[in-house]
Amino acid sequence: MKVLAFETSCDETSCAVTSDREVLSLYTISQIDRHEIFGGVVPEIASRLHVECIVNLTRKALERANLDWRGIDGIAVTFAPGLIGALLVGVNFAKGVALALKKPLIPVHHIRAHIAANYIASPGLKPPFLALVVSGGHTQIVGVRDYNKFEIIGRTRDDAAGECFDKAARALGLPYPGGVHLDRLAEKGNAGNIRLPTPRVENSPYDFSFSGLKTAMVNLIHNAKQKDETVCSADVAAALRAKVAEILTGRTLLAAENFGYDTVVLAGGVSANSELRRRMKEECESRGISLHIPPVELCGDNAAMVGVQAGYEYAAGNMADMSLNAAATLPIDYV
Repeated sequence: MKVLAFETSCDETSCAVTSDREVLSLYTISQIDRHEIFGGVVPEIASRLHVECIVNLTRKALERANLDWRGIDGIAVTFAPGLIGALLVGVNFAKGVALALKKPLIPVHHIRAHIAANYIASPGLKPPFLALVVSGGHTQIVGVRDYNKFEIIGRTRDDAAGECFDKAARALGLPYPGGVHLDRLAEKGNAGNIRLPTPRVENSPYDFSFSGLKTAMVNLIHNAKQKDETVCSADVAAALRAKVAEILTGRTLLAAENFGYDTVVLAGGVSANSELRRRMKEECESRGISLHIPPVELCGDNAAMVGVQAGYEYAAGNMADMSLNAAATLPIDYV
């Protein structure tokens, strides 16, 4: 099945053509340079930029795939969760294309799509497996029972891991996007020079809480400035990165052990974090657990993962009509 897919959930406009797990074409335009001066994504600007480039990206994706409109079997789009205005650009454009071509319209959940990035990188991967989903707005441990059946085993009770990285990066004076720059800075530091707490959620061994850790980091930086003391930014970045990776890895592997999973995958933008990737590889290898991690270029938002997951949604009969709307929040197990 050849799918024309769109992704506009945040600040990347992306269009792809996929055939099962094969990516025939993929074009993504990042808006980082337009949001950098504000220190974060401005939703209104993001929506307008999606409108400006989505038509041209679609043309390029079809040309690269050596297809015309008649060669497309279905239209897929991220409809939730994300920035509502940004999502609506993709949803409405996809609805228009599907209506004009008289092709099936396939709504795709953003987090399901991130997990599906692993199907591109690992063609032999099949459920069941355990997924650690980590991004700027989401931190979840998900049991993937089948391509369309998900169980939330653990989740953050407050901030996501990516938010923790971004807020700490801002406090350190790093540019947007903070998580990427913090990861690079951490390579120059010594995590052992800074002591940080390990937050836990009482009676919920698989859940996360990063709000307190974020606050501890910000207070450490601000208190040093108020006392006119010098804090090594690289050490601070390294300590935070190590602590977050330790928490994510430990609880994910605890869930894998207790729920009987022998395969683990990483998904989401934060899965590009070098310390998390290293630690997960080491710990999974020592336990005999099979680990799958997408290449860095597929960790961020992209339409290829949307198109691949769309194939499984279509097979399960999860399609939409012209009443499809976007949703800012929606759990992964919504259907």
